[in-house]
Amino acid sequence: MTPKESKGLEEPEELEEEESGRAPADPSVHGLDERITGALVGAAVGDALGGPVEGYSPEQIAERHGGRVHGIVGPWHGDAWRTARPIAPYHKGDGHVTDDTLMTHALIRVYARVRDHLDAYAIADHLVPDLMTNPRWIPELETETLPLHRLFLAEKWLVTRLAHGHADPREAGVGNIVNCGAAMYMAPVGLVNAANPAAAYAEALDIAGAHQSSYGREAAGVLAAAVAAAATPGATPDSVVTACLSLAKDGTREAIETVCEVARGYTDFESALRPLRAAVAPYDTVGPDYRAPSLAARRPSRLHTIEELPVALGMVLVSGGDYRHAVLGAVNYGRDCDSIATMAGALAGALGSPVPEDWAKAVAEASRLDLWAPARTLTEVAREVFARDVRRRRAHERAFTALGGTACSD
Repeated sequence: MTPKESKGLEEPEELEEEESGRAPADPSVHGLDERITGALVGAAVGDALGGPVEGYSPEQIAERHGGRVHGIVGPWHGDAWRTARPIAPYHKGDGHVTDDTLMTHALIRVYARVRDHLDAYAIADHLVPDLMTNPRWIPELETETLPLHRLFLAEKWLVTRLAHGHADPREAGVGNIVNCGAAMYMAPVGLVNAANPAAAYAEALDIAGAHQSSYGREAAGVLAAAVAAAATPGATPDSVVTACLSLAKDGTREAIETVCEVARGYTDFESALRPLRAAVAPYDTVGPDYRAPSLAARRPSRLHTIEELPVALGMVLVSGGDYRHAVLGAVNYGRDCDSIATMAGALAGALGSPVPEDWAKAVAEASRLDLWAPARTLTEVAREVFARDVRRRRAHERAFTALGGTACSD
């Protein structure tokens, strides 16, 4: 049985022009192709720039690099990258993407297989086997191996719980480290649901149930909503934040509101670095020393949030949506800055701000990855999913009207 058959779907017939979702080409407007490409390439480049300085403070980064980072840099420990931190023997730097991008591309492969909206069962049925059985080039390991071997413990949880523990996919995330692990690769969900933040939020929450719980799962939903909002024609950083606040719950919502209120007072990332950290600190469980988390770190809570999402939104506001400014702000913020820059890069790219071509080409070459192929794939899938959504919506309208409901006026 195919994934489509298992969901009770039929191949969509050709849609009438007005239902196809393909508006007349307008060169002055960023179309779906451009926004998906900008978001995905932008996320990967942000990831690669943030990787080598992950875990450090703005002051440590400036001291190590003789000032702020303004592009691709080498490993923190130079040629000793393989042995300096044995628990994480990864070549972070020199344009290498991290697990954020590896997981994003893996989720796109699931969309390419299912070719419809996803749920937690799709993660169990397709993502986990892909991580376990298909060797791929891993830039930070400089070898071809299973993606599983590069994942952090919170992502290995997917394999433990779903492949070996046979947990219900919708609840498998319960008990995991509560972190940004699910949010960091949810941009594709927002892009498949472009211009529909509420749908992106709901789909991401379902998907992320296989991986995360509490505010880690909530952040995945809100990040997807933010990307969907950013991919809306006429979107601005403020409209993206407004969409997030309309959907976010509990500590995640409060943190976004607080951080973004502070961010609106700044127009350069340098002066915003410390104020944004101070704004998110009361909601962040990790504590001031990122490499020595507090005893309450990463535990479920309705009062807290992951740090990465509010700060990424804050940097997009500070930058006015400019890709280079938002990503460099995220990178120089430090702490979990590869994931912050991944999120900020996805949002700025989806808003239509161009990703610097020299950065994108350098990251693609260094990582030995085609950063544009996943975007082409996801654009094709997004159009197919939208076509199905239109047909399903029309069928519902006809059925509801036949029940005596109010007929649609348009």
